[in-house]
Amino acid sequence: MLSYDERPAIYGAAPSSRSAMQHITNVNSPLPRHRRHIWIITGPAGCGKSTIADYLSRCLQVPYIEGDEYHPTQNVKKMAEGIPLTDADRWDWLVLLRQKAVEKLAAGYDGVVLTCSALKRKYRDVIRIAAYNDHDVIVRFVYLRANEKVLLERVRARKGHYMKDSMVKSQINSLEEPDESEIDVLSVDVSGSLSSVQGAALAKVEESLGED
Repeated sequence: MLSYDERPAIYGAAPSSRSAMQHITNVNSPLPRHRRHIWIITGPAGCGKSTIADYLSRCLQVPYIEGDEYHPTQNVKKMAEGIPLTDADRWDWLVLLRQKAVEKLAAGYDGVVLTCSALKRKYRDVIRIAAYNDHDVIVRFVYLRANEKVLLERVRARKGHYMKDSMVKSQINSLEEPDESEIDVLSVDVSGSLSSVQGAALAKVEESLGED
């Protein structure tokens, strides 16, 4: 398992005096574009979004936004009663999450990690608008893939959480798994151990950063 304290920040350390001099020498050269990332950790309840998001935010040394904390009270109440959320219930929540992520980038961070189930493609499209509005923002989804049995086992093991079995099944029924046309999605199998899932998710993110 990777150590949060020992792993260097992926976004890099402060520039050395030598690199600073090279920048001064090439002052007339075009400035490189400042790419910033929104990493959305997605999947149904029980897939481990919060755990993986927290881990990635530590490795990347960027802020972490827990999407569930921004659900309005009426949404939480419905889910606790086993009532599935409608598109209308989710719409303002999705827009708010996108706004919160963009605010972190505007505050000077090179990236932000956000948890959001984003079960349907149109929900993911709401977050993608952040990249349409600013071409220096790159949106990447980390889809945590698991079967129903694994999800139910994990949800049942939670203590005091509002998500119940019926809601997991409802989310699975609503799920539109990303297909090959959604090229901004990184898929990670979460059926293995926590350390293996953490390693796989980080490897996908590192690979994506190298390509971006």
